[in-house]
Amino acid sequence: MIIAFGILFHFIGGFASGSFYIPYKKVKGWSWESYWIIGGLFSWLIIPPLAAWLTVPHFTEIIAQASGATFWWTYFWGVLWGIGGLMYGLGMRYLGMSLGNSVLLGFTSAFGALVPSIYYNFVPTPGKTTLHQLLTTNWGRIIFAGVLLCLLGIYICGRAGVLKERELPEEKKKESIKEFNLVKGLVVCIISGILSACFNYGIEAGSAMAQTANDLWKQSHPGATTEFLYRNNVTYVVLLWGGLTTNFIWCMILNARNKSFGDYVNKKTPRLNNYFFAALAGTVWFLQFFFYGMGESRLGNGASSWILHMAFIILVANMWGFALKEWKGVSKKTRTTILLGILAILLSVWLVGYGNSLK
Repeated sequence: MIIAFGILFHFIGGFASGSFYIPYKKVKGWSWESYWIIGGLFSWLIIPPLAAWLTVPHFTEIIAQASGATFWWTYFWGVLWGIGGLMYGLGMRYLGMSLGNSVLLGFTSAFGALVPSIYYNFVPTPGKTTLHQLLTTNWGRIIFAGVLLCLLGIYICGRAGVLKERELPEEKKKESIKEFNLVKGLVVCIISGILSACFNYGIEAGSAMAQTANDLWKQSHPGATTEFLYRNNVTYVVLLWGGLTTNFIWCMILNARNKSFGDYVNKKTPRLNNYFFAALAGTVWFLQFFFYGMGESRLGNGASSWILHMAFIILVANMWGFALKEWKGVSKKTRTTILLGILAILLSVWLVGYGNSLK
């Protein structure tokens, strides 16, 4: 049952992540940098401490008492992740939600899932899954096979995108994705995907804060047999400060360069509507990691949790891609290819869940 709840929480988080960009499409008359940073203020500055205040007693004291190394490494990985997150928005503009998420999250899945296990192979840490375990134990090999199958599914999804690029005339591609550009989109999504994996490194770097929250909770709940469901919420506060730093600086530069500071007070645009939908997008974005933390507390923050999270995001994003008619007008072969990729990702989720149940 614990495994089932872990998978469910990851699905809810994946749904939130795969859906958060939808409200941005309701913003009218603003430059990208304007609505991105308004949403970001909710994602990275307002909602995380509110969530921590509601779920983690004494979270400010936990942060204040963390070692300098824990604090600054968590913040550092957040800065690098912020660059990847910043480029995520550009990737969606150039490739659309379906193809963009598949390519970008493929690299995030691989780097985020496997690099920590490689690190813990050389720096053994109690409770952390190592690459050696993934390769030598029965449950580890099943999880590793699930990771590889997920990457194969992502490759197939990317292949479908290439077929789509070849088949559709320019005007057709831009009916659903106004700024479609395969080359720019692939470059942006690859870089963004690699840097976005730094979020998982930040969770690992801040694990001491999460462990403190977990220990305090267990002290107040004697006899508890599970880990504290919300322990990662304290880590997110510091990690997302790093992401805010990167995004705020860049968006202010773009506001100055594009003379778009006036967006925030422009009476010719539906300002209240724009603020509402940008704030909604930012809030929904944070919910992905709120529920990721809950799933991680049940499955552990190894390759399995990260790959499940990424796989569910890809599935949801492709669902939205179909709903928004991003695949309208393609051949049966291309449509079958994208569906095969989604099927492979679904099977990978089952393998990862099964491997965890054996563990």
